[in-house]
Amino acid sequence: MKVELKVPSPGESINEVQIAAWLVEDGEFVEKDQDVVEIDSDKATLPLAASADGAIKIIVEEGETIEINTVIATIDTDAKVEKKTKTEEKVETVSEEKAEPEEKVDVKTEIKEKPKSKVERSELDLTISPLARKLMEQNSISEKDFVEFFKNHRVGKTDVEYFLENKDKVSSPAISAPSSSSLKGERNEDRKKISMLRKKLAQRLVSVKNETAMLTTFNEVNMTPIMDIRKKYKEIFKEQHGVGLGFMSFFTKAITEAIAHYPQINAQIDEDEMVSFDYVDISIAVSAPKGLVVPVIRNAEMLSLAQIENKVKELAVKARDGKITLEEMQGGTFTITNGGVFGSMLSTPIINPPQSAILGMHNIVERPIAVNGKVEIHPVMYVAVSYDHRIIDGRESVGFLVKVKEMLENPERMLYGGKEGVEVLLGL
Repeated sequence: MKVELKVPSPGESINEVQIAAWLVEDGEFVEKDQDVVEIDSDKATLPLAASADGAIKIIVEEGETIEINTVIATIDTDAKVEKKTKTEEKVETVSEEKAEPEEKVDVKTEIKEKPKSKVERSELDLTISPLARKLMEQNSISEKDFVEFFKNHRVGKTDVEYFLENKDKVSSPAISAPSSSSLKGERNEDRKKISMLRKKLAQRLVSVKNETAMLTTFNEVNMTPIMDIRKKYKEIFKEQHGVGLGFMSFFTKAITEAIAHYPQINAQIDEDEMVSFDYVDISIAVSAPKGLVVPVIRNAEMLSLAQIENKVKELAVKARDGKITLEEMQGGTFTITNGGVFGSMLSTPIINPPQSAILGMHNIVERPIAVNGKVEIHPVMYVAVSYDHRIIDGRESVGFLVKVKEMLENPERMLYGGKEGVEVLLGL
């Protein structure tokens, strides 16, 4: 029997998707619930799993754009093929050298000696299929374990033969890196289709410029108080809450407090209506492998610094691994983007529609500033707020950014606390 593999709707209002990458080869035996293909929508890249065991026949090639509910492959459930993953085949091939049996290493034994609660990622960025990674997670095997295993394995005749047979099937960045070819004066061109995510991002950015009256206001923040707090409390904070104390939680908290004074910043325009919210859902711009994604921290005004840090970490890891869901990116009433992590000194961030404002963080640099009539050297960050002038006036935007500055330079004000306000703010 042949089972059809159709593209489901990734979300409301999405009518077409792009085949980003096939995770299996045509004719390969696949298992039920095994991820076989990645599809690109205009919001995220999502994996699609096989619905049955059998041999897969690919109908739609990578890079093609298709409508939802289109059949992209069939699975022959009557096929009699040995169920074996590529990872298992490779390990068996490498371990077939019989001339040196004493050099063999039992992977399971090594894992038992070094139990892990979760899979670690090495800096080598190994290419591992979703099914293989799932198997690794179930058995607490890390990429580092593989690297160490092959470092200690003695290369034999079988290994060299395997390499010769398969070296042309895998492109090696070390052998043909684009950066090295460009340095040789070659005049090559590389064309590939723009992903659905990048297309949608481009459309949204252009629409913001064309459909909003965007303006940006700037200010500077003396980061000394926050850096002193982090230096003093970061160890006890991490020990008590299990997460590091970063800058994002302070900015998120300061923004939610400032919005309480300037609620217009948190409003939106919906055709001929103005929509106001009695909650603050903060969108955090995160750079992911497939492009920029903006997951949302719900009811940020109700969260403590530790809860915000945990949520930021969770969303950042999901974005890096491509596991962000559509629900986690929908909504949002205000956005924070941090160009400082890439070294940006100053920028004018673009509004994330349909929101009306976005705050841009930048790098922290020691600069001379006037303090109590004296010139002192302090770590300073320039901050910027871009806003839609159709709904937010200059008074609200400037006042909002000044209030954020005051909160950051006097963190205890975030709780309107007294002498022990900082420790209460940190939840210590």
